[in-house]
Amino acid sequence: MSVMSAFRFYGELNVFLAPARRQRSFAGACAQGASAKHMIEALGVPHTEVELVLVNGTPAPFDWPLRDGDRVAVYPRFAMLDVGAMAQLRAPAAAPRRFIADAHLGGLARLLRMAGFDTLYDNGFDDDEIEQIAGAEQRVVLTRDRELLKRRSIAHGRYVHALRPAAQLAEVLDRLRLRADAAPFSLCLHCNAPLRRAAKAAVFERLPPSVPELLHEFSSCDVCHRVYWKGSHWRRMSALLQAPY
Repeated sequence: MSVMSAFRFYGELNVFLAPARRQRSFAGACAQGASAKHMIEALGVPHTEVELVLVNGTPAPFDWPLRDGDRVAVYPRFAMLDVGAMAQLRAPAAAPRRFIADAHLGGLARLLRMAGFDTLYDNGFDDDEIEQIAGAEQRVVLTRDRELLKRRSIAHGRYVHALRPAAQLAEVLDRLRLRADAAPFSLCLHCNAPLRRAAKAAVFERLPPSVPELLHEFSSCDVCHRVYWKGSHWRRMSALLQAPY
């Protein structure tokens, strides 16, 4: 036996829907007792993208059983309004925010590290490994694979809409309100390990010939021994952190 409910998705959630269902209310049939989460994902929207569900005008959890005639409104994260306490769809993400990026987001992972956000990335990770690591280490999954975000144990994740790494960085920073938390060049771009300040004399032999004459502040990675300084990468990151989504 099936029941019929009315659905309306708002904002950026519409990109996950079939074109005929975007920006409008539509009827959807579901099995008796099917949850709001089940139907939302059956319609194509990963649960990680949803911030608020209203059933007949009242906030409802993901496991709310839908009934015949229910009106279901589904919202993404609000840009200017925190509805977390009202929605209670999931426990808050761990702070500080840490990420794991899938195999298609290597450029974004590097830029997030450059901005100071702990980001795991390995193009050899499969979906099962990403799911396991995200749960064990309380990391936010970043991906362009909506099916990965539908996995039950992934509580926090973001579908990345932009295609170019710089635009992807701006999207993540703005959607997750992270710009104020950026700490450029506090992590190694290659190892994701914390950087430490290094005396010029200690890293002198690893510097290009012209650098010691112009700069006096350096950081190094204890894992891969790379050395960093405020050169073109630093200026690039400063510009990226100012670029709007």
